[in-house]
Amino acid sequence: MPSNAGTTRLVIVESPAKAKTISGYLGPGYVVEASFGHVRDLPRNAADVPAKYKGEPWARLGVDVDNGFQALYVVSPDRKQQISKLVKLAKEVDEIFLATDEDREGEAIAWHLVETLKPKVPVKRMVFHEITKPAIQAAVANPREIDRDLVDAQEARRILDRLYGYEVSPVLWKKVMPKLSAGRVQSVATRIVVERERQRMAFRTAEYWDILATLAVAKPGEGPRTFNATLVALGGDRIATGKDFEPTTGKVRPGAGVVHLDEGGARGLAARLADRPFTVTRVEEKPYRRRPYAPFITSTLQQEAARKMRFSSQQTMRTAQRLYENGYITYMRTDSVNLSETAITAARRQIVELYGERSVPPEPRRYTGKVKNAQEAHEAIRPAGDNFRTPGEVAKELSAEEFKLYELIWRRTIASQMTDAVGSSVSVRIRAVSSAQEEADFGATGKTITDPGFLRAYVESSDDENAEAEDAERRLPTLVKDQPLTADELVAQGHHTQPPARYTEASLVKALEELGIGRPSTYASIMQTIQDRGYVVKRGQAMIPSFLAFAVIGLMEQHYPRLIDYDFTASMENELDEIAGGDHAAVDFLTSFYFGSTNGTGDQAIAHAGGLKKLVTENLSEIDARSVNSIPLFTDDEGREVVVRVGRYGPYLQRALPGEQQVPTLAASGEGEESGSQGDRAPIPEGLAPDELTPEKVHELFLGGGGERKLGDDPSTGEPILLKSGRFGPYVASGERKSSLLRSQTPDSLTLEQALQLLRLPRLIGVAPDGAEVVANNGRYGPYVKRGDDFRSLDSEDKMFTVTLDEALALLAAPKTRQRRAAAPPLREMGNDPLTEKPLVIKDGRFGPYVTDGEFNASLRRGQTPEELTLEQASEMLAEKRAKGPAPKKKAAKKAAPAKKATAAKKTTAAKKTTAAKKAPAKKAAPKKATSTPKE
Repeated sequence: MPSNAGTTRLVIVESPAKAKTISGYLGPGYVVEASFGHVRDLPRNAADVPAKYKGEPWARLGVDVDNGFQALYVVSPDRKQQISKLVKLAKEVDEIFLATDEDREGEAIAWHLVETLKPKVPVKRMVFHEITKPAIQAAVANPREIDRDLVDAQEARRILDRLYGYEVSPVLWKKVMPKLSAGRVQSVATRIVVERERQRMAFRTAEYWDILATLAVAKPGEGPRTFNATLVALGGDRIATGKDFEPTTGKVRPGAGVVHLDEGGARGLAARLADRPFTVTRVEEKPYRRRPYAPFITSTLQQEAARKMRFSSQQTMRTAQRLYENGYITYMRTDSVNLSETAITAARRQIVELYGERSVPPEPRRYTGKVKNAQEAHEAIRPAGDNFRTPGEVAKELSAEEFKLYELIWRRTIASQMTDAVGSSVSVRIRAVSSAQEEADFGATGKTITDPGFLRAYVESSDDENAEAEDAERRLPTLVKDQPLTADELVAQGHHTQPPARYTEASLVKALEELGIGRPSTYASIMQTIQDRGYVVKRGQAMIPSFLAFAVIGLMEQHYPRLIDYDFTASMENELDEIAGGDHAAVDFLTSFYFGSTNGTGDQAIAHAGGLKKLVTENLSEIDARSVNSIPLFTDDEGREVVVRVGRYGPYLQRALPGEQQVPTLAASGEGEESGSQGDRAPIPEGLAPDELTPEKVHELFLGGGGERKLGDDPSTGEPILLKSGRFGPYVASGERKSSLLRSQTPDSLTLEQALQLLRLPRLIGVAPDGAEVVANNGRYGPYVKRGDDFRSLDSEDKMFTVTLDEALALLAAPKTRQRRAAAPPLREMGNDPLTEKPLVIKDGRFGPYVTDGEFNASLRRGQTPEELTLEQASEMLAEKRAKGPAPKKKAAKKAAPAKKATAAKKTTAAKKTTAAKKAPAKKAAPKKATSTPKE
């Protein structure tokens, strides 16, 4: 699109990929450049605070709470180079277009760019929900001003999160563990996961039985000859199913009025029903109709991508970001299920082409979202453009994961405008009378789909992997009342009640959405944050809380319950929405929350408590660190209390000593809890989930008083050989001998013979001709042989136990060459760094994966995987490393000069100094400065 003659315009977007796509749609006279996301933020630590503010009492927060919550923004160190470039470009153009994303974050970035660049030329805001040529041209032709209400809402959210994190996190440092963090939404998300694990820990399974009958019709007509039916009632009373049992006791709920069959009862009844006649007593047929699913919003996209493709929330959003920036889909952070008229027309046209006229309903479908305060003016996530490209048309242009996600979005969009799936459902009751005159009722259901409608394009998955798909049919024979049937087989089958399923990222996002907590732009970061902080770990798709999370949530529940209350957190989101709509003032909201003023908006319960500041300072002395770091499990068979302690080296079990019932009290967390003999202790193996600490497992861990397991006795000494778990991993011990397990060995599979081999290390191979002993052993860098001070590596751990003296001597006689292993191929090639243009790769290092540009390295953070790390994240991590400069080289320690005898004069001087030092008053040590910075 050509600009006005002689006019040059600078268009600023967030990412280089977006800049590249947009620049292709604009004509000469346009310069498109990226800001690389946010350009300013609150200071991350004391070093970021400008010198003129360092003396201010509010500098620690980065927010002047006594002056209208004025925020101190600083340019991120890794953005300074790009800001200089943008400042230079801004001086060379006639107009600036801020083309950041259309949500609050994008609006705030646009405002920060204006505040940072301070341009002297007109500045306009252009917004679009897809990156296509028509959309970009329309955005240039219809710019608007920056929406200050949206900016205020984003700024209020940022300040709110800073106040919450910086005031609550230090409480966790003092009472639980250093370097922990609390967050307005992350703490609530963690609470949801912890509460589910508590339910699993309290769960008691129940066993129940029923009978599966394979029934046959005498004269098969339409449909199959046989079908399955399940026992549903006996003597008019319903047969117990899983929902009839109390989850915490495993017993039938009081007043359930059901028959609870055990194995003997079910098998006996099946035997009594053998060869008895079966009769159809009831047939009910109803029409079946299923409407299509609404188009994707951010949360439902994350949920379905997790169910169908096992994508994490981060992976889904990263992939969607690439699809959006390259013009394949519309904006991916949205809570609206609306489709534009253009999109509806494109979808209906494509349905006719692919599935025929009958698959399109007479009128276009309109959807209403269930999300509170959804921005209905926005669109749902759909393929970009006025004519949707089919997955086949884009397959060669996309990576494997991009193609999968695009196809998912395309199918969902198309299906949303198709006809209903219709058919019929049948419910049948069948009765048989046993030889003991017991009336047994069986039930069967069937479903037949006569017109699949939208199911031809898309079938939604379920969080329950055992659930039946929507398009699954269950065909029954044509049955009528009083029709006789025969039983080909009667099988008694047992079932066990199941604890509530753990949350996955998908189901946790769904739970947050239903509670009104978080927004489309925050779901993925919430999932990542609770993992990065060590509060949640993933096992497959399941999210398991750590014992550290139990301690943190326990503290918050006891002393700051309102701060992790679901309704309160949702109400803050609503008030932020009201600020975005111009209905409330951000200052009033922040004042009420922080100081407790009841004049403005904000939660009254917090306000009456004196606000956040007063709440965290006044309650601090009431928090007992011993209590919050103790998670009660149960009382064992001997009446002793068993708890999990969260200690400085990780969680461990503790129970009362014999003769005691209560676990002895401890010093405050972090102060001596690892020493002394305060109760019986056992380490908790890494990776053991809280709900797996059953009484049986705890008993096993306490064997020997320290989580020991006896493997057997040493034949040569008669001493027991024990497998133990220590601070540095599992090891075997017998008497005074100890040896760590090899890398190839696991505690579960270790045998007595292997333990004996380990305890014989270092192994004496023999004596060399010069009389020196030759031994084999395992070291920090692997197995080796040694003679005196001469070492050579062995190529396998097994060789330690089999290498002969001649082989060892030959190895030791060989020249000592430093064998460099061939460099392992990188785990992933990422492309060029947007800032430096250097190629970035992810490698596997001694301490885990890291990203490097050949000069600077940055380790991946906890929870990040090589597959999920984005190019922008990698660039930012390396930029932070460059900002710090190269690591200082360690100077070689100087050898101490030989001591010289002091002369008489020197001795006299030294004696005078010593005397003076004794007479001088001792100086008080300067107080240490706090080095930790709260995390939000």
